[in-house]
Amino acid sequence: MVDFLWVEKYRPKTIADCTLPHLLKQQFHDVVASGELPNMLFTGTAGLGKTTVAKALCHELGLDYILINGSEEGNIDTLRGKIKQFASSVSLQGGYKVVILDEADYLNAQSTQPALRGFIEEFASNCRFILTCNFKNKIIEPLHSRCGVYEFNASKKDLPKLAASFHTRLLYILNTENIKHDDKSPIDLVIKHAPDWRRVLNEAQRFSTSGSLVNGNSTNSGPDNYRILVKYLKDKDFKNMRHWVVNSMDIDATAIFRGIYDSMNEYVVPQSIPQLVLILADYQYKNAFVADHELNVVACMTEIMANVEFK
Repeated sequence: MVDFLWVEKYRPKTIADCTLPHLLKQQFHDVVASGELPNMLFTGTAGLGKTTVAKALCHELGLDYILINGSEEGNIDTLRGKIKQFASSVSLQGGYKVVILDEADYLNAQSTQPALRGFIEEFASNCRFILTCNFKNKIIEPLHSRCGVYEFNASKKDLPKLAASFHTRLLYILNTENIKHDDKSPIDLVIKHAPDWRRVLNEAQRFSTSGSLVNGNSTNSGPDNYRILVKYLKDKDFKNMRHWVVNSMDIDATAIFRGIYDSMNEYVVPQSIPQLVLILADYQYKNAFVADHELNVVACMTEIMANVEFK
């Protein structure tokens, strides 16, 4: 198995390589051709390529950028500190810099988002902002008015072409990774998860851990699989824990939480069981609202690592 997540290793670096509807892709080609990057707001469901396009624009225009996750670093002081430090340093590429603020809809609409409006104005001379969100109605109007809004979606008309394009890309990745596969399995994955291209790749990587992707591969959600996870948690082995999560995302996230809950008496010291239950309950509740279930599960496992004592 590779040491990298395929979604990162094979993330497109140009707009031409991104899987997008024709009209939307042309809009981004026009931005690149103009040589000027306006403030932007990308909106649409998870896995459609919002962050990928933001990075590709910066790459093609030769602009330095910083990526800030709004769901993890949404505190006003943290946000301003990161932006100010980034904006005040000299660009290695020359010209202005770009702040990519991922999951901006997680920012508090009463406090942090109005502050962000001020940051956009304060650093306008040398910074541009690209905000991504899943729900544009959670972004305040003053931010809408300061950004060009780009809708990421896949209509029924566009979806067959997009799926065919991503299927070609998936075959390239499988062949590059020397993963044996039949004809049907890659097609099944694309059809099942389109247009969430990130999910397609995560699923393909999960099913390919044995070196092949063939019809009939199935999720290992049995006791042995959780025994492996518990070992990673006990050893505080973040890298392998994250790989386990990526490779298990075909299992419903609530089932993962339940699997840990069902096995806790076997692996967790009695004093830590109440804390573990509270953590699992908290993240299971959050799972109903988050856009990125993989990130939510990784965050849960990280908190368990830090606060639960194992036998």
